[in-house]
Amino acid sequence: MEQRRRCGHLFTAAVAVLVAAMLPSCTAKLSPDYYRSTCPDVEAIVRGVVAKKVKETFVTVPATLRLFFHDCFVQGCDASVIIASRSNDAEKDAPDNLSLAGDGFDTVVRAKAEVEKRCPGVVSCADILAIAARDVVAMSSGPHWAVEMGRLDGLVSKAGDVAGRLPGPDMRAKDLAAMFAAHNLTTRDTVALSGAHTVGFAHCTRFAGRLYGPAAAGPAYDAAYARQLREACPRDVSPDIAVNMDPITSTVFDNVYYANLAAGLGLFSSDQALHVDGASRPVVKEFARNQTRFFEAFKKAMVKLGRVGVKTGRNGEVRKDCTVFNDS
Repeated sequence: MEQRRRCGHLFTAAVAVLVAAMLPSCTAKLSPDYYRSTCPDVEAIVRGVVAKKVKETFVTVPATLRLFFHDCFVQGCDASVIIASRSNDAEKDAPDNLSLAGDGFDTVVRAKAEVEKRCPGVVSCADILAIAARDVVAMSSGPHWAVEMGRLDGLVSKAGDVAGRLPGPDMRAKDLAAMFAAHNLTTRDTVALSGAHTVGFAHCTRFAGRLYGPAAAGPAYDAAYARQLREACPRDVSPDIAVNMDPITSTVFDNVYYANLAAGLGLFSSDQALHVDGASRPVVKEFARNQTRFFEAFKKAMVKLGRVGVKTGRNGEVRKDCTVFNDS
């Protein structure tokens, strides 16, 4: 039976000591073929689980995609956001993560369970999340790309690490660009990844300040759109009420999001700001005109995002259960 060797993982204690002495450090080498010999059917297994979940509820699509973003922006792409809290101290229970839909977590947990049946102890939860994020996009009429694999799951998940590390709904375009640039993502990448808002929903509380606040709270909504939003989200609305991010094609991954910005239909200030800002506006207009260019840019940006903060060696593990560390 072939033994999987990953930067000092799954060796015997004696061999691990020898390797550590010979190789003081290791670097991640991500590749679409990483599991070719150890779990060749991993993508098919994950795809089957994702397809079943999407049939159960379309919420699976935006929930899984958003989960990937929130994971990678905090401590890197290491599935640390999936760890369950013992006393509300894990990433998932940070205020900025409380709106993450449970279907994203459930998708990864289900996929991991199926993968473990075929390839126990081989595939990380971080890689499964990256595959699932690609698959939900493809299953909603979006692009398909080769997912690089070979990540380890992180060993740390702290709610206190989240604040200030995730894009906010009221951020200005230049602040968004700076946050993305910290992860080696360009303005073009920022605009492309923001296009993920073409699917999914947002709770009214996330944009109430812009809807009911002064004009200075952000770029103005289209007047008719603002009336629709106020009907759906009155001032005293329950925090559980949500509306579609894209009011035109909410269940299709397409470039309509960008045309919406030109029409004043960006739900968040941070969305509309992309059309206002001089650096990002040309890219918004390009993607609004040409869906193929948007898709190509989105694929490249997702691959780059998937490389952020990848864990190697003793800094990670392959979890048996995505919700708990192996030594828990």
